[in-house]
Amino acid sequence: MNPAAAKSSSEAENDAAERSGRDWRIWFGLTSTLVWLWLGAYYISSVVGWRSFARQPAEALGGFLEGAFAPLAFLWLVIGYFLQQRELSSNTRAIRLQYEQMRRTAENAEVQARAISDNERHQRQETLLLIADRVHRQLAALVGLLWMSSQGPGNVGAASDEVISDLWGRVGAGDPEAFARQFLALYFLAEGPRQRYDLFFGSEVRTRHSETIAAVFGRLLRHARACDSDGMIVDALLGSGHGRLYEIIEELRAWGEANLER
Repeated sequence: MNPAAAKSSSEAENDAAERSGRDWRIWFGLTSTLVWLWLGAYYISSVVGWRSFARQPAEALGGFLEGAFAPLAFLWLVIGYFLQQRELSSNTRAIRLQYEQMRRTAENAEVQARAISDNERHQRQETLLLIADRVHRQLAALVGLLWMSSQGPGNVGAASDEVISDLWGRVGAGDPEAFARQFLALYFLAEGPRQRYDLFFGSEVRTRHSETIAAVFGRLLRHARACDSDGMIVDALLGSGHGRLYEIIEELRAWGEANLER
C-alpha cells in the first residue's frame, strides 16, 4: 500500500474520530480503569475480605488506596498528554489552513488591485490621447497665428496668398502641424541664434503667441508624464512637430534670457 495513501487514510480516520468525539485512547483508558477497579474489588473480596478491609486503620486504607489508584492516575496522565498533543496538532492544521486561505486572499487582492490600477492607467491614457488631439488642434491655430506674425502680409519676405491659403487649408483638412513644419524649416534656415530668436520673440505679438504655445504644450506634457509609466506617450508628443517647436521655444527663451536681457 502506498505510504502517502496510508497516511492520508489515517489522517482521515483521525479527523472522523475527532468529529464524532471518539478516540481509542479514551476507550482504552475507560476499559483499563474498569478492569483495574474490578481486579481491586476482586482482590479485596477474595483475599482480604470486605469486613477486614473496612476495619483497617486509616493509614493502612490510605496507603492501599494510594497504591491502587496510582497506576490509574499515571495512565490518565499519559492519555491526557496524547489527547492534548492531538488537540495541538489539530489547532496547528487549522492555523495552517487559515494562513493558506489568507495568503490566497492576499494574492487575489493584489492581482485585483494591479488589474484595477492597470485599467485606471489605460483609461487615463485614452483620455489623455483624446485631450492631446484637441490640444494639437488648438496649437495648430496658435502656431498659424505665430507664423502669420512673421511671414504674413506686411513682413519682409512675406509669403504669398496662395501659400497662406494652402497652409490654412491643410489645417482645416486635419493636418494640425502644417504651420509647425514650416516653422521648423524657417528655424533651420535662419542664420545664427539671434535671427532664430526673432522668429519667436522678435515682437510683442510673437512673444505672446510663443509663450502661449509653450504654456499649452507644457501642461499637456505634465499630464502625460503623470500617467505614462514607460514614457512612450511623452516621447511621441515631443517627437511631433509641435513637440519640437515647444523645445525650440524653450531653448530660445533661455538663450534670450542669458544673452539679451542684461
